[in-house]
Amino acid sequence: MSSASSAPRAIEVRGARVHNLRNVDVSVPLGELVGVAGVSGSGKSSLALGVLYAEGSRRYLEALSTYTRRRLTQSTRADVDLVEHVPAALALRQRPGVPGVRSTFGTSTELLNGLRLLFSRAGSYTCPNGHRCPPTTSVALERPITCPTCGATFYGQGAEELAFNSTGACPTCQGTGVSRVVDEASLVPDESLTIDEGAVKPWGSLMWSLMADIARDCGVRTDVPFRDLTPREREFVLHGPAEKHHLLYHNEKTNTAGEMDFTYYNAVYSVENALARVKDEKGMKRVARFLREGPCPDCHGTRLSARARDPQVLGINLAEATAMTLDELAAWLPRVAPSLPPEVAAMAEQIVATMAEPVARLQQLGLGYLALDRASSTLSNGERQRVQLARAVRNRTTGVLYVLDEPSIGLHPSNVEGLLGVVDDLLSDGNSVVVVDHDVRVLRHADHLIEVGPGSGKDGGTVICQGSVREVEKDPASRIAPFLSGERVIRTRGRATSDALFDLGRIHLETGQVHTVRPLSVDVPQGRLVAVTGVSGSGKTTLVLECLVPALQASIAGEALPAHVRACDAPGIGRVCLIDSTPIGANVRSTVATYSGVMDDLRRAFAQTAAAKALGLKAGDFSYNTGSLRCPSCDGTGTISLDVQFLPDVEIDCPDCRGSRFSREAWDVRRHTKRGTGDKDGGVSLPQLMGMTVDEALGQLGGLRRASARLRTLSDIGLGYLTLGEATPALSGGEAQRLKLSSEMGRSQEGTLFVFDEPTIGLHPLDVEVLLRVLQGLVEHGATVVVIEHDLDMIANADYVIDLGPGGGEAGGRVVCAGTPEDVAGCAESLTGRYLAEELASG
Repeated sequence: MSSASSAPRAIEVRGARVHNLRNVDVSVPLGELVGVAGVSGSGKSSLALGVLYAEGSRRYLEALSTYTRRRLTQSTRADVDLVEHVPAALALRQRPGVPGVRSTFGTSTELLNGLRLLFSRAGSYTCPNGHRCPPTTSVALERPITCPTCGATFYGQGAEELAFNSTGACPTCQGTGVSRVVDEASLVPDESLTIDEGAVKPWGSLMWSLMADIARDCGVRTDVPFRDLTPREREFVLHGPAEKHHLLYHNEKTNTAGEMDFTYYNAVYSVENALARVKDEKGMKRVARFLREGPCPDCHGTRLSARARDPQVLGINLAEATAMTLDELAAWLPRVAPSLPPEVAAMAEQIVATMAEPVARLQQLGLGYLALDRASSTLSNGERQRVQLARAVRNRTTGVLYVLDEPSIGLHPSNVEGLLGVVDDLLSDGNSVVVVDHDVRVLRHADHLIEVGPGSGKDGGTVICQGSVREVEKDPASRIAPFLSGERVIRTRGRATSDALFDLGRIHLETGQVHTVRPLSVDVPQGRLVAVTGVSGSGKTTLVLECLVPALQASIAGEALPAHVRACDAPGIGRVCLIDSTPIGANVRSTVATYSGVMDDLRRAFAQTAAAKALGLKAGDFSYNTGSLRCPSCDGTGTISLDVQFLPDVEIDCPDCRGSRFSREAWDVRRHTKRGTGDKDGGVSLPQLMGMTVDEALGQLGGLRRASARLRTLSDIGLGYLTLGEATPALSGGEAQRLKLSSEMGRSQEGTLFVFDEPTIGLHPLDVEVLLRVLQGLVEHGATVVVIEHDLDMIANADYVIDLGPGGGEAGGRVVCAGTPEDVAGCAESLTGRYLAEELASG
């Protein structure tokens, strides 16, 4: 038998029980694109990431030495009976880690490495006497350069010396490109106050109040309004010399007097001193309100030292090259070698050739509008994920399992084709790809589909169907099949007619130039569902989150408009509610129960039980954060970490509380949910409730009307599958948005503008239907709803669409068209319109 015929053809999974998976047995084909579908919370990611990736990466790392493994983050063993034939695995997660302050698009793509080498080896340098020298091979040969004008000899710079993460960093900003200076206007925000009344804010929060006593001793009047001080007095308060002063002081706490020498810290130096001593984010928050952040005055935001900015190629330096967008760089690179002496050109051609493929990949993924010096922290999750994907393809691996977690997030329909092209290249190199996604265009491209469900949480966790796309389309058990075949489309709401769009009023916004977005004049109809669309980088976020939202907030507060907003007229709008997909809570102590407010009602209800009263328990005792009933072993977190020496730390459910966060005593305090049944129903404990889903808990809250109403709202917006004890930081972006929205439901929203940033993130088409009904409820209660969106189902259901573009970056930044979905679909210049026309035709 040949080795080819005997090679495994599938990953065999038996008895998978990760999260809500219910002893799942499944065969996952190797060497193919396998799509994993299912409604939110069904167990898709548990199968793909929790089993396939976890076991593939763990087993690969186990082949390394224990010394090496100790220095790597490793996955714990998945709760599964058997996984056979799983290759080494890499995962591209929905939420890549947030990069550091020195990370840029250029560094994260590693394109900057190539540019540094190019400028180091092929650049023209300035000699010590100021003469520009032509490019030479001397730098590559590690020889001194001889200036042809004056004969001076000097050495060029290595690629590392051009790095802002290393010796090429600007000494003023240490390579961050940002300068923080004291904002003197913030030091005395209210000049009607006297210094004795706390007019000098830093002296009250960052420095001893004794500074006011020194100022008084030096002739500054501290009992008159600050605005009445003489220029000399003001100068001493703000910039007086840091000299020692002998001071008599009175300690109010001990009612004793004393004398001591104190160094005077003026208001400005008080802030500078505090900034120099900052060690953590908490400390920075205390100082930040007194600071003004802007580009470094020495490097002008380029991050590079003057010496690192010296080498030039084609008349520009490295800082100017990194200011280019990827598309501009792609057009510039081919011009480099022909401009150089023949002996240097050959070397430059090699360097440029190594950059060509990653540049093309990134362009293929729709990132051509990004500048190389763009801070990585400002990139969206979708943009960072596509950077990861481009790097994975560039490595040209073979025999690897790639697990992609919703790679279509943040992608315009036009970019999905590029994504699928990259996936095809991974497959052609001999890899296997498993993609978790809801986008039917991605799922239709799969060789094999696995659908998990049928529902969410405890109603999911099983494989309901699998096979080719056509086989799944014909399977009556499939919930995605009607959307794959086009038999079913999402049209859940009646849209306003074009002639009635602005009958309820309008928001008029005029802006100046912001980034690459040109001056705009936009009208948003009030009381409608409005979608802001366009390719990545077209200006959607700039228009909505940097212009519309802050302008309305300033208008409502009676403050001056942001400098880049020329006009904002919104009669009747009295509140702005921004609901984005940022994680809720900083740690596992934030749960669905605490965030929704249900926990407070439950603690009070259990404190009223006979058992609690007999034990002398109050509502505070039922807090798993600080109460006496929290588990002492895990301190109320529900998990503990085990140190396994040369293996990675293992985090497991607390063995004492079984992950419930509560001590054994809390289980004995039960609340009966049915009147008149006494102990017949057995009752339910608070730890039991925390382990229930929202839908399950609804049947256990007899008499708790407010808590029941809150849980009913969560169920109505499609979150009934979440458990009350689920940690909110672990929720998906779509789940986080809907949970934030829950507190707004069921009340009048007259005069409220809701802004959603891609609310369909991570949503199955059936979940999009639920979301649209929720948004319609807001509109019916008087709200104006604006969504930044790529999802064609959401756009097709909008009353009004504002489409930006037509491209990204410099190729975008203007309103291509605005009107009904049909208007946009009929606009020849709109890239969104092309795909929207297909969507509307299918409906």
